[in-house]
Formats: sequence, structure tokens, C-alpha cells
Amino acid sequence: MVGSAIHRKLTHEGFTNLIARSSSELDLRSQQAVADFFALEKPDYVFLAAAKVGGIIANNTYRADFLYENLAIQNNVIHQAYEKGVKKLMFLGSSCIYPKLAPQPLKEEYLLTGLLEETNEPYAIAKIAGIKLCDAYRAQYNCNFISVMPTNLYGYNDNYHPQNSHVLPALIRKFHEAKVSGTPEVTIWGSGSPMREFLFADDLADACYFLMQNYNEPHLINIGTGVDLTIKDLALLIKKVTGFEGSLTFDSTKPDGTPRKLMDVSKLHSLGWKHQVELEAGIYLAYQDFLAKHI
Repeated sequence: MVGSAIHRKLTHEGFTNLIARSSSELDLRSQQAVADFFALEKPDYVFLAAAKVGGIIANNTYRADFLYENLAIQNNVIHQAYEKGVKKLMFLGSSCIYPKLAPQPLKEEYLLTGLLEETNEPYAIAKIAGIKLCDAYRAQYNCNFISVMPTNLYGYNDNYHPQNSHVLPALIRKFHEAKVSGTPEVTIWGSGSPMREFLFADDLADACYFLMQNYNEPHLINIGTGVDLTIKDLALLIKKVTGFEGSLTFDSTKPDGTPRKLMDVSKLHSLGWKHQVELEAGIYLAYQDFLAKHI
């Protein structure tokens, strides 16, 4: 989802010398494969959006895979970017790097000030290591490697897998299937009270393009909207967009995850970037994409 959004943005801006590989074409977990790729292609700029990702079930079930594979991907790519003299690299992390009970909204300086959310701790630790790796190569070798932390993302080419998807695409699928089958109610995991922020993936791509040109600092910078809502309100919005007319129930025996994850985006706003796609409009676009590709 993120890689294709960045590719669309760069194409729209007139770039034609784009180098991309799908995961089936290049296994970023393989040190030798990544070294061979960089030696062959010699990229000048790298957007490192590749990662093993998933929702709360996947994160908690495949803990070893999420830690090992994400560490391998970023170690290989970041090191080869240094080895082959890449001019600039952007590493994309996640809002889950912040402590579970950090003050809200989440400021960049809250990193490593408290315990992580248990269910996605392995993924978060890998992403924190990636931030520190970029900073270390900057400090030791003067590499222009930057780290950006997107909030929860959704959009074109999202993952709608019943078990391994994130909450917004999972709800789109759930509401659509309930509407088609005539199911009278939809059950949603958790209490509905946790608050989440959502950014359309094409807005993220726009921010990444902007920061690749305008941001050259160590540490990290948040990318988000600065606006959040409860899971219940998200569900009601998706219900409206998909046209489901039944009722909602909440299964409070299932985990809620982090109570709130709102990004402080004042640093990004101060540089001059702000999101364009509001949530309801973005959900509509995502739902149309889901209908076109999964039905």
C-alpha cells in the first residue's frame, strides 16, 4: 500500500527513473540479495517502506517473525545504502514505537520513555532499532538517513485479510460482507473506546516526497493528521460509507490495544505540510478500491 502510493506520487511528479521490486522479486531479508540489488541498480535515493506488518492478532501471534524479519529487512537495506553511497534514505516506522501510556498527543521526544504495548512490542522494537540505526550511520558516517513515523494508514492496495489486516480495512470488509449477506449485526473487537488517528496513504506519500526534499535531521518526525476518533465512531463512519443498515455490538472480551495513539504533528506542520484527504472521503475511496479488487 505505502510503496505503491509513493511510486504513484513520484510518477505524478514526473520521475521516470524509478527502481522498484516486489517482495516476490527481491527478498529483503536476504543480506546477499540486497547487496546484489544495490550493486546492480546503484540507487541515489531510497524510500524504505518495506516491512512485515499486520493487525493486533498477527502482531501478537507471529512475535518472532515480526521482530526477526523487520530487523533483517532494515539492517540489510540501511547498511547497503551506506555501503553503496546512497545520497539520502528515508526509513518509515510506525506510531506503535511510542510507549503505551505516553502523554497524548505523541511528541517525537517521547520515544523510549516508557513500556511498549505488549501485543505489538516485537514490531515496535524493530522499528525503534531502525530509527537508531539511521541515526548511528548519520553520526558515524555522515549519511543523510532520516526516519519518519506515520500514523495508522489506509487506502489503495490495502490488506483486507480477515485475520491479518488492520482495523479500518478489516471493518470495511466486515461491513461489506454483512451488507451482502443480510447479516443483522456486526460484532467489533474490544469496547469501541480506544482512539485512533488515520491517514490516507496517498497523503503519506505526499508527505514523504515533501520531507525527502525538506528534512535532513537526526531522530524522527511524525506524519499524521493530528485528529483522532474512537473505534466506535470509526465503525459508524464505515457503516455509513458501505451502506450497512444493521446494528453494531462490541465484544469487550477481545483486546483493545493501546488506549490512544494520536500523533503530535506540530513539527511537520511547522515545515509547511498538512494532510489533504479527510477521513470520510478517504474511506469512500478505499471502499471503492476494495470493491474493484476484492469483489
